[in-house]
Amino acid sequence: MPPPLLELRHIGKNFAGVRALDDLSLTIEPGEIHCLAGENGSGKSTLIKVISGVVVPDQGEMLFDGEAIRALTPVRAIACGVQVIFQDFSLFGNLTVAENLALSNELRDRRRFVSWRRVRAVATRAVARLGVDLDLDANVDRLPASGRQLVAIARALMSDARLLIMDEPTTALTRKEVETLFRIVRDIQARGISVLFVSHKMREMLEISEQITVIRNGRHAASGKTADFDEAGITRAMTGHDVGDVPYVWRGGSAAAPRLEVRGLAVPGRFRDIALTVQPGEILGIAGLLGSGRTDFALTLFGMHPGYGGKIAIDGVPVRLDTVQDAIGRGIAYVPEDRLTEGLFLSQSIDRNLLASCFRRLAAHGMLNRRRMRAAAALMIDAMRIVTPAGERPVMELSGGNQQRVMMGRWLMTAARILILNGPTVGVDVGSKAGIHAKLRELAQEQELAILMISDDVPELVQNCNRILVMHRGLIVDEIAASKTTEAAVSERLRLLA
Repeated sequence: MPPPLLELRHIGKNFAGVRALDDLSLTIEPGEIHCLAGENGSGKSTLIKVISGVVVPDQGEMLFDGEAIRALTPVRAIACGVQVIFQDFSLFGNLTVAENLALSNELRDRRRFVSWRRVRAVATRAVARLGVDLDLDANVDRLPASGRQLVAIARALMSDARLLIMDEPTTALTRKEVETLFRIVRDIQARGISVLFVSHKMREMLEISEQITVIRNGRHAASGKTADFDEAGITRAMTGHDVGDVPYVWRGGSAAAPRLEVRGLAVPGRFRDIALTVQPGEILGIAGLLGSGRTDFALTLFGMHPGYGGKIAIDGVPVRLDTVQDAIGRGIAYVPEDRLTEGLFLSQSIDRNLLASCFRRLAAHGMLNRRRMRAAAALMIDAMRIVTPAGERPVMELSGGNQQRVMMGRWLMTAARILILNGPTVGVDVGSKAGIHAKLRELAQEQELAILMISDDVPELVQNCNRILVMHRGLIVDEIAASKTTEAAVSERLRLLA
């Protein structure tokens, strides 16, 4: 019986008195797909850094192929066959696919001159190993998330990987792209390579893995064969309690006019003939595959496609939304899908991120009052239940769920009447996800906020929306009453459009 590929025994790690990992053990067998689950802040990232040699544990031991490894460094981890694909993929966006794939070889061989024929040959072999079609001459920053994911995987496999660690690999992928990724992961497994799959998405864990380990507060919470788990069991192990899934019920209101009404909205080449209404207190879902036009529709409502045709009315009053300032002035707020690159000022404080869209509103005679600003930010931190010791802390230090709450809080400080959410819980753990959903329902019910929720997460739409509109190739092709459908029915509708 061969020894495990990787074995961690009683690993512990402290950071400035905070116990990040506490007596944690983990075993990964050769050729095994193993899922690591846990809430934000549970210790998953620290564990990945320990395995890859970036962080040295304070206690415990690590074994590769049954042999103890001391003083593990990133170079030695790579020599042991460990490759990590982080959420941001760590690629050079201004270089081509071929250049990204060949760069490590060029540096390793200490070549003084570049042979473009050699670069292309190396990249061709790397892509062929995955059995996918990639444009080797395309700049990486022009690729969709799925394309960048494939480049990162191809690069990792060039280094004779024996353990591939994938950190939240499906965060920005559509369901069809996830299926492609899973096929590639299984092909990798068939070559005897182990995969540690780190994810928040429980259904994906149950679909792709053979073993699951759940950690909570840096400690082992549960582990075993995937067949012995279900979604409720994983959630309970991650959070320490059951998370309810009672659907949101909007019972209608007495408003004389819809909060938002759209008629014949069109942007050439992006979408056409969009018609919908959203009432105060209603949560309207929008589903659709990549390229359906749903994000362009949201951006149009936020004033980012000024050449649109058609009519928009807010509370019965016709409006033109030709700039972002027009949209904000009319009470529209937009929370983008990628909070890290499109939404947050990561090095700035939580307070400044919250206040970024309402400085003019808080100013008196053109002057900003710091005390008033701090008080306003503190009230929103409390209202959004953002977990932080102080508003002066950099927003990059927060968990994904708390960062998303900061994004929502920023726009609520503009006195928004219409909130557009593009992927409201992307990259957020199950506990934080439930908290965000609860807050959205509260805002809809108590403040009569009209909410448009764009999401690839079908359960999220069914549980939280009154109606779900399905977009395909720039058109609304279906309207589904959430109370009269199931997650399976909506997923099948989307599958048929693929």
